Amino acid sequence: MSSPLLLEHDDALAIITLNNPARANVLDLAMAQALAAAVEKIASQPGVRALLITANGKHFCAGGDIHSMQDPTRSLPQVLEELIRPIHAALAVLSEMSIPIVSAINGPVGGGGIGLALCADLVLASDAMKLRGGYSALGLTPDVGGSWFVTQRAGAAIAKEIFLTNRAISAAECQKLGLVDAIHHDTELAVAARKLAKQLSQGPSLSQARIKTLIREAQHNTLEQHLEMECNFMLASGESADAVEGRPIK
Repeated sequence: MSSPLLLEHDDALAIITLNNPARANVLDLAMAQALAAAVEKIASQPGVRALLITANGKHFCAGGDIHSMQDPTRSLPQVLEELIRPIHAALAVLSEMSIPIVSAINGPVGGGGIGLALCADLVLASDAMKLRGGYSALGLTPDVGGSWFVTQRAGAAIAKEIFLTNRAISAAECQKLGLVDAIHHDTELAVAARKLAKQLSQGPSLSQARIKTLIREAQHNTLEQHLEMECNFMLASGESADAVEGRPIK
């Protein structure tokens, strides 16, 4: 039996690939546990300087495992908690990572797959990609950070529309709404995403980490606080080997 998730390394680039295409890469218990383990492993490896998240098959991720939710021997909350806890633990670690994260949404994405797709710093999509909430059609509510990431990227009004109406949104509309950053032809996405992630893995890691921190904290800081943080980071960065190497000399 093949693993539901693959973890590989290309020098300083780590690559997570959802690998259950026969079931549209659903977030079943095996996938949830494999994701949590892979993320923890990446977080413990200081040599990793960028992460790419993608999937095999025609779908990125169809969301939660509906089949397991129909288990008559357990209550639905028991099943949901078993699935959600390890995935949320992985998302918490991903959100704190200082390295650049790229996602490549190779096809339709729904439910819990939305949060996994949009947790990246840079989100690339295939022109075959479609996004659909789907939760309220089952009487459920968003998880895996989907409501948070959609709101952060597209605003509250768009998040409400996505999760209340459950309509399918095309790749082009997702880009227009700011949910994805770039669209590539279905046959070109994998190469483009890996090229970008590889480029980021070779970039100035301290600078990249501080950029991520500044942007994350911008929504919490006052302007005065943020200017002070920018100043402190700039001075610290100016002492780094990367800055000395990149400094233009006349």
